[in-house]
Amino acid sequence: MKRGRPNKRASVHTLILDMLGAAGSPMTVSAMARIVSEKLGETVSWNTVQKYLQELVETNKVQAVALPHSKEAGKTGLTVYALKR
Repeated sequence: MKRGRPNKRASVHTLILDMLGAAGSPMTVSAMARIVSEKLGETVSWNTVQKYLQELVETNKVQAVALPHSKEAGKTGLTVYALKR
């Protein structure tokens, strides 16, 4: 049995996967950061959530979907994240 408190990486990873599973639609990093901060009861920065999302993308648990730019043709715009199917 492990001792001590769980590390932040494990708790944020599980929260992100639970949120994406419950949402059913792709979410942005800022929306996830806001929800993670509410669930943990402490401020979690946008950059931290982005870093952990990138780790989940590299392990093929989460899929990054780049949306087209709304005003300029040919450019990528906002990136949203969804569970890998």
